[in-house]
Amino acid sequence: METKDSNGNILADGDSVLLIKSLKVKGTSGSLDRGAVVKNIRLTNDPAEIEARINGSVIVLKACFLKKKS
Repeated sequence: METKDSNGNILADGDSVLLIKSLKVKGTSGSLDRGAVVKNIRLTNDPAEIEARINGSVIVLKACFLKKKS
């Protein structure tokens, strides 16, 4: 199983990614803005999702809303 970003690039543990769309975070009143950099991602068992630590909490993000940072 390979996890791919919105452009088809293969993601790996520890990569940095950019958000291509502003996303609302379920369970909170906050949101993640477009263009935000998420560092040190972790892959999950689902190839469509990744885990990331943002502001001290672990969040699961859909890979279709991410772009690998070069």
